[in-house]
Amino acid sequence: MATSDALRDTRIPLSHGSGMIPAVGFGTLIPDPLATKQATRTALEVGFRHLDCAERYRNEEAVGDAMQAAFKAGTVQRKDVFITTKLWNTNHRPERVKPAFDASCRQLQLDYVDCYLIHTPFAFQPGDDQDPRDEHGQVIYDSGVTLVETWQALERLVDDGRCKAIGLSDVTLEKVREIVAGARIKPAVVQVESHPYLPEWDLLEFCREHGIVLLAFAALGHGLSPKLVDDPVITGIARRVHKTPAQVALAWAVQRGTAFLTTSTKPEYIQQNFEISALPEDAMREIREGIRTNVRFNAVVGTGVPGFIPRTR
Repeated sequence: MATSDALRDTRIPLSHGSGMIPAVGFGTLIPDPLATKQATRTALEVGFRHLDCAERYRNEEAVGDAMQAAFKAGTVQRKDVFITTKLWNTNHRPERVKPAFDASCRQLQLDYVDCYLIHTPFAFQPGDDQDPRDEHGQVIYDSGVTLVETWQALERLVDDGRCKAIGLSDVTLEKVREIVAGARIKPAVVQVESHPYLPEWDLLEFCREHGIVLLAFAALGHGLSPKLVDDPVITGIARRVHKTPAQVALAWAVQRGTAFLTTSTKPEYIQQNFEISALPEDAMREIREGIRTNVRFNAVVGTGVPGFIPRTR
């Protein structure tokens, strides 16, 4: 991992693709398109250089508008921004992968993306309904395609040149092992929920061994209860180092070797979440050894249904 004097400028080398991924990332899971556009512009203005998007968020166009405005204003150049987006569950069949990727590029108004992830390892019934359900309200899965077949379609995107790196999201260590074992192009990034209440040490160790970047979403626990930012270990460290509890949790994420995503629509929080600085080693040990709470806030790894995206039909 390459680290500058400022923790927030950390870049982590990718095993393939666009050089290095900025460890400090801004997630764009924001329901309102206008709020998405403003928050994305603010994130770029304060210094975020990694944007995480997804077809399923239904707001790629708003993110694209914000990026284009920032490019035209001279805030940042395209080459300096790392863009991740994701293939949704209804497009796992190989023949649907490239059209889905092309649609994301059009919405984002980009010639290429830096990283394309399989949003979850679960294939849903193909079609325009992103949340297909039967008459009992149960998800309709697609047994006609394997995760390996979908992965091979992503590998062909890399061959085509407009997709620089590929990876997985919302997966277990077992699924990552399955893809790594048979992949022609290994995953560059694995995005999972991770924070001091769900450190995923085993997955992180596997990723380190195989040159994969672990990208943590919900790095602050998504504001759900029990609240990570209210944890006495985190708040105690925050008082000692004169940082917010959020800044402590985010610094911990980078210092242990992961990248992270954080999302906000409030300019002051966007600024604070970018302005992290290194924690003393005793604080890192205290977080690892002193926090006993263990909780997963998003059950997506078991169902393919994201817990943070409202259902719409």
